[in-house]
Order: sequence, then C-alpha cells, then structure tokens
Amino acid sequence: MANILIIDDDALLCESLEDLLARQGHRATSVNSISAARIKCREEEYDIVFLDVRLPDGDGLTIIPELKKTTFDPEIIIITGQGDRDGVEIAIKSGAWCYLEKTSITRELTLPLIRALEYREEKKRRTPSVLIQRDQIVGSSPRLTRCLELLADAAGSDVNALITGETGTGKEIFAHTIHRNSSRVHSGGFVVVDCASLTETLVESILFGHVRGAFSGAEMTRDGLVLQANRGTLFLDEVGELPLNIQKSFLRVLQERTFRPVGDSTEKKSDFRLIAATNRDLDGMARRGKFRKDLLYRLRSLVIELPPLRERGEDILELARYYVNVLCLKYGRQQKEFSPEFIEALNSYGWPGNIRELFHALDRAFATAVDSTTLHTSHLPEGIRIDLARSSISRNRWRAREARKITPEPLPSWKQYREQAEYEYLRRLVEETGFDVASACRTSGLSRARLYQLFRKYGLQNDCGVRKKSRNRRDSVVTR
Repeated sequence: MANILIIDDDALLCESLEDLLARQGHRATSVNSISAARIKCREEEYDIVFLDVRLPDGDGLTIIPELKKTTFDPEIIIITGQGDRDGVEIAIKSGAWCYLEKTSITRELTLPLIRALEYREEKKRRTPSVLIQRDQIVGSSPRLTRCLELLADAAGSDVNALITGETGTGKEIFAHTIHRNSSRVHSGGFVVVDCASLTETLVESILFGHVRGAFSGAEMTRDGLVLQANRGTLFLDEVGELPLNIQKSFLRVLQERTFRPVGDSTEKKSDFRLIAATNRDLDGMARRGKFRKDLLYRLRSLVIELPPLRERGEDILELARYYVNVLCLKYGRQQKEFSPEFIEALNSYGWPGNIRELFHALDRAFATAVDSTTLHTSHLPEGIRIDLARSSISRNRWRAREARKITPEPLPSWKQYREQAEYEYLRRLVEETGFDVASACRTSGLSRARLYQLFRKYGLQNDCGVRKKSRNRRDSVVTR
C-alpha cells in the first residue's frame, strides 16, 4: 500500500481520485494549496504526489524541488487541466515521473502509478548516489542530486553516456567521476579527446594512430587515443566539434569496436567505454546537417544534463567554502571566513561562466586577501563588483517605481485636473506654433478671442511672450 498526497484545488477531482486510489488499496490524502502541501509534508511521508500546476497560491511546478529534497523523495505525477509544452519540460527536468491531463486521468492513472511505485522500489534497492566517490562534485541541490542519480546509473553499466551543459558546469569532472566509480577504473585509464583542438589533417592519426611512414613526418609507429583507452574510458570532450568526415568513421568504431590505424592494412580492436560531452545543441546541429543523426543516437544512450550554477543557487556557498579550503590547504594558509556582504555578493551574482567562473573569482579573492582572515566583496574581481553595483542600481530604481505605484499622488478635484490639463495644452500649443496666434488658432480650433482669454487666465502672455500679428500683417509685436 502506498501513501499518496493529492495537491489540487478541484474538490470533486480530489474526491474521485481518493475513491479510485482507495479501491486500489492505497491511502490517499488531498490538500488544495501549496502552503497546505508544505504542512502535510512536514507531518507525513508520501510515496507518490499528484500535483496540479495551477493552484490558488502559485504555480505547482515551483514546489517540485522542495518535494524532491525531502527525506522521502516522492515520485511526482503532474496533473493539469491545460497542457503546456514548456511546463512539461520544466516538470520532467525537475524530476517529475510523468505529466497527465485531467480529462483522461481517471482512465490513464493506473499504469503510470504502478510504474512509478515499481521504480520507487527499485530505487530503494540501488546503491545510493551518496555512496559515490565524488570528491570534486560539491552540492546537495535537487537538480544536482538528480544528476548524481544518473551518474550512479552510468557508473553501474558500460552504456554510452552524453553529458550536456553550459561551459564551466563541470562536464569533465562528471565524466571522470563516472569512470572512477565504474569497474573499468581497475583495468584501464581515462583518456581525454579534446575534439575542439583536433585538426582536419591529424584527427585520424590522433584518434586511430599511424604506422611508420604513413605520411610525411611519421617517423615511428604511434598508438591512437582509441587504443590507449582499451579496457578503460574514452572521453570525447566537446564532441560537437568533431569533423563530419570523422563522425562517419567513428560511428563504425562505436559499432564494431575496431579501427584501422593510418597507413596500416590490418584492423585493431579496443574495448573502451565511451563518454561524450558538449555545450552545443546537437539536435539542432543534426537538423542542420552539421552532426550525424545516427552518431547522435549512439552517443545519448544515457544523458546527464548539468544545470547552470544560477539554477542551483543552494550550492554556491558550499562550493565557495570547499574551494577556499582547498586553496588554504594548498598554500598552507589559515582558514578564511566570509563576510556577510561577501556571501550576499556570491549569491546575487549570475555566474554566466558557472563553476569555472566562481573558482576563478575565488582564486583572485584569495590572492588579494593573503594576509586577511576574512574575505570581503573588495577582494572579488572588478568585473563582478561592477556588475553587482549596476544590478543594485537597477533594483533600487525598480523599488522606487514600485513604491510610487503603492503610494500614488492624491486624486485632484475635477476642476484642478481640468485646469492643469488646459495649462499643459496651451503651453505646448504656443511652443509648437512658434508663438504665432493665427497658427495657434488653426491648430487648436479655438477663436482668437477665446485663445486670448485663456492666455490671460493662465498668464501665458507674460510667461511665453505670445506674438499677436498686426492687422496689416507687415510685422508682429509681442504682447506684454
């Protein structure tokens, strides 16, 4: 029997689901808001959560990271009355089990529920991701935890793995950690291929090796990186940069695990495990003919999508403390504290360069604070401090605008409002017509007598110097 929580503001649907789940032998409880769900999850542990997207106090998708972070880590099934393609992506990436529409939930509920419970039981029997040796992977955010679960899956098999993510998110560290936790760590090495640095002329020689005399300069036979990875792991870094003509050759190597060195007439074998990484959109490249679809299918048997640092803000401070401690041990310095302003700066900055940029910033901070026991914002690189200052100004301006919205000016009387509008109109009229009364009359549609009357009422004759053309039109004088 599973303990199930239903989070939905539709009372009739909740009642129907409770009855259906009870008939299947489960215990179901329902709440109608995010706040009520938070209270329930503090009181009880749940195996499955049915979660609506549109709730009275917010978007249901926003609570997924909180639910996944709990000790019981429930499987989450999204239920919604309005399908949303972007919502599907957010839900799945956040760790949701599946996404069901309410119109068919009573018919299609049973199978996803059974599969989710089966998966949950299997997950309990697996080696927990916390037991993985991950010295350089720091953090405990829900997004990172999900990646570690996939890392554990990859380490337990020889399936091809593709690691994606922005520059600086730690793709090579993840790949090396997969190797270190796999059975191949005892039989072979971790061989890195930097695809971005491979030249068209030497790529085959570097990957597959060559025999002596195969080309000009080949003075001796050399093994390629594919052979060096025998019984170990071959890591293709930035695989999106691999030349198209080599992609076809490498596809055969993946299929057969055989290759032919340049200039050799015999084939060699290599029992390697493949891990690839990229910061590029390989699907988009495949659609444009820049990357082979058949190779892409082979690469992504298991995909680990690393989140950017801005989406795992809970890990920033932990990463910073870890790296500063590493620097202190490396250079024999005493441990350094972080000032509150320094912590706020780390959490406020967007880190477009991700973990790599964070570590570079901490390198600079450590170097400029060698004799200081506390790190302050003044120790951070100038570019980051400038960006934070600009962001602060923008936030202050936004707050000022919001404050003006919250405390608007008192509403004037109708007479005051009309007179203010008349004055503004007449002031613009005399300026835009060049102080010419005839032109002002044509523009406004007012008679000359009415115009003079209004000018006198608001004092515009004296203030603006309205010109009144003489009757013979040979000159004009300024009315005083």
